[in-house]
Amino acid sequence: MSGKIKLSTAKVLVVDDEPEITEIIETFLSEYGFQVAIENSSERAVDRAREVRPDIILLDIMMPGLDGYDVCQQLKKDNEFDKIPIIFLTGKDRSDDMGRSFKSGGDMFIKKPFSCERLLEIINIVLMSTGKAVSTL
Repeated sequence: MSGKIKLSTAKVLVVDDEPEITEIIETFLSEYGFQVAIENSSERAVDRAREVRPDIILLDIMMPGLDGYDVCQQLKKDNEFDKIPIIFLTGKDRSDDMGRSFKSGGDMFIKKPFSCERLLEIINIVLMSTGKAVSTL
């Protein structure tokens, strides 16, 4: 972490069935002031979003039970969450998956593996479009 750091107060919900991924993201984003909540079950993601009331959601696509597209569609149908940006995280790389991400209501798409710095850049881009405070390196 070099240079000037501007901390964020934004709340981030990370939904991924791999605890290692959610822990890495939580640790990294917390260093920049984000309030991070994690959920490792797609089945509980909507309820967790109601508890947390996040400013942004990071959502894995491939999960057991409901996939990320289903979770995103459930969230976007709810007036409480229809304006909350969703960034899809995925190991998939096909262009039709990217299109499906946007059709289901996602705002951005980032391919795994990704660097935490790149994820921070994307979160900042999305949050700036909503007028939320952001973190910078």
